[in-house]
Amino acid sequence: MLEICALIVVAVSLFAFQSGRRRARILAGENAAKLHSRPSYHGLYSGACVLMAGGAGLLVLGVLGGYWIDASLKSALPDDIRQMSALQQDRILSDARSIANDRIVSTALNERVDDVRRALAQSYESWALTRDWLVGGISVLFALLTLLLTSRQITHRFRARNRFEWMIQAILLVSALVAILTTVGIVLSLIGETVRFFSTIPIYKFLFGTHWSPLSGVFEGKINENSVGAIPLFAGTLLITFIAMLVAVPTGLLAAIYLSDYASATTRAWAKPLLELLAGIPTVVYGFFAAITVAPLIRGFGESIGLSVASESALAAGVVMGIMIIPFISSLSDDVINAVPQSLRDGSYGLGATKAETITRVILPAAMPGIVSAVLLGVSRAIGETMIVVMAAGQGANLTWNPLEAVTTVTVQIVALITGDTEADTAAGPAFALGFTLFSVTLFFNVIALRLVQKYRQKYD
Repeated sequence: MLEICALIVVAVSLFAFQSGRRRARILAGENAAKLHSRPSYHGLYSGACVLMAGGAGLLVLGVLGGYWIDASLKSALPDDIRQMSALQQDRILSDARSIANDRIVSTALNERVDDVRRALAQSYESWALTRDWLVGGISVLFALLTLLLTSRQITHRFRARNRFEWMIQAILLVSALVAILTTVGIVLSLIGETVRFFSTIPIYKFLFGTHWSPLSGVFEGKINENSVGAIPLFAGTLLITFIAMLVAVPTGLLAAIYLSDYASATTRAWAKPLLELLAGIPTVVYGFFAAITVAPLIRGFGESIGLSVASESALAAGVVMGIMIIPFISSLSDDVINAVPQSLRDGSYGLGATKAETITRVILPAAMPGIVSAVLLGVSRAIGETMIVVMAAGQGANLTWNPLEAVTTVTVQIVALITGDTEADTAAGPAFALGFTLFSVTLFFNVIALRLVQKYRQKYD
């Protein structure tokens, strides 16, 4: 229903555009100079106003309708169900929505819960249908009223162009604010849950502990403070990231130098797209490649020379992760190297420098801000990678610097905690603490990278 109403709103906005433009042309007659704005701006203004009015109605009323349905469902819960925990009540409500939408639901706790879910599902269907009719009808009404209002605004002196450009600026400002507020919201949510977690667990136990098993006491509704030491996770993350960057940075940077200064136009035309094709491969494919091909190859080679190699190792995950990151570093580095002014190259050649000396002493220092940004992007990509680590490095929190042993990373443990079957309030605390710690470390490296970029930019601008 809402989809049909959205299409109607779009159709009304298109009609408003054509109607506004035609009305302005009729008003101007043969002398378009009589109008303050061109007829097309009158049409754009009318169409944009109608689309924004109808879209805002669908969005705002739809959200409010969703809250109304949730409140109605909670108020319809029987008294015996209200005695359950908040998590169990939310699960019953979620199952009722899933039943109404013909989706798979979890296993019912008992026959009473199953009956309640089915009754709530029927109520949800009725309330959702009522909401859709009301929201859709009111939104279409908003669009039609806006069409009538904007058609009456079309006069010789109406500043349609100024109004439309102001609307575009407002949309751009709102888009920027949404991105900023989203970031602020993520940070505040991390801080809130992290403070809540550290109110029960000493922070030094988390940052400097060497034993990670946060779910050991979760079924008793508490977490053992001696089992949340995150040092093994930080060590595993740094180890795999270090191996990945050892593979990606030299290979990607050398590939960028070759493509920008040594390769012919024909070679560059097919080599760069082929290299960038690696960036489009899903990470699960890299993980499968690491687990099926690379890990057995490393284990077989290690055993042939007398080394003990685990079936899942940090080396296998790091090598494949480095291969995945190569196109990010090579593509960005190639772009910034090509952006170095040709005058710097010509000046170096004019002083008698060779091509190798020009690259190492002129081009690379001048392109250093972009190269640092590319490396930083690669590091962030490596730190945030999950699938390759799960499939190739394992999930065991082992405190070791041996790349031939199995390790785990912060992101893998966050996923394991959030997607588990344990109580959300208990398991989410360590996950948010890990997320906030990872955010703080990443922010620290970003600040250092920005300082380096500013230093070299001031030197070579």
